[in-house]
Amino acid sequence: MTRTSLDLDELVERRMLLKDERDLVSGTRDATRLGLAVPLTFSTQYGRYLRGWVELSGEDVEFVSRQVRAPAPELGMHEWTGQTVEYHRAQIRGQSRTADPDQSAVDR
Repeated sequence: MTRTSLDLDELVERRMLLKDERDLVSGTRDATRLGLAVPLTFSTQYGRYLRGWVELSGEDVEFVSRQVRAPAPELGMHEWTGQTVEYHRAQIRGQSRTADPDQSAVDR
């Protein structure tokens, strides 16, 4: 997949956290906050969970990291398997904009 550089309008459209989403991630530490916020913005845009981190651009991560005030390198310290990710998926499913990203992809 070839990526082109995004302008600010595209980043805002793709990765801007809404107030309820900011509230959801606000109570977590840096790596966890970013590890929840990035997949949340992805699932909001695409209606599914990330299949891998290659689906993200550095611009996406940087833009979200500035919103949640967590350094982008912290994303590398986040656990991507196990209970943390499962808990994040449950939180994302609980958001009103995406009821169940994986199920909606299956239904199509």
